[in-house]
Amino acid sequence: MPQDTKELVLVMDDPDAPSKRWVHWIVFGIEPTTRKIDSGQIPKNAKVAKNDFGRYDYDGPCPPFGTHRYFFKLYALNKKLQLNENATLEEIEKEIEPFVIENATLVGKFSK
Repeated sequence: MPQDTKELVLVMDDPDAPSKRWVHWIVFGIEPTTRKIDSGQIPKNAKVAKNDFGRYDYDGPCPPFGTHRYFFKLYALNKKLQLNENATLEEIEKEIEPFVIENATLVGKFSK
């Protein structure tokens, strides 16, 4: 974790969805001291933006066909942001871009 990290943002999406890049989860305002997120939990003081299922929570992989890739992207920011829970992924990515000091991506694959 970079020393000057003020906030973490986590995004999980599916770029293989038929209509568009499908957002499964966006969590922001994560404290940089956070080391794990337990199943079904939101880190203390963090907020969740609306996903493409229309909910403010995590929705796991469920591809309509074939094997899809699921990207978990973690961004370390050098500034705490006042992000809106109703912001879209595109708005959040634009807002965080100047403040990203490090990022990491984990890709998983899933099929029915």
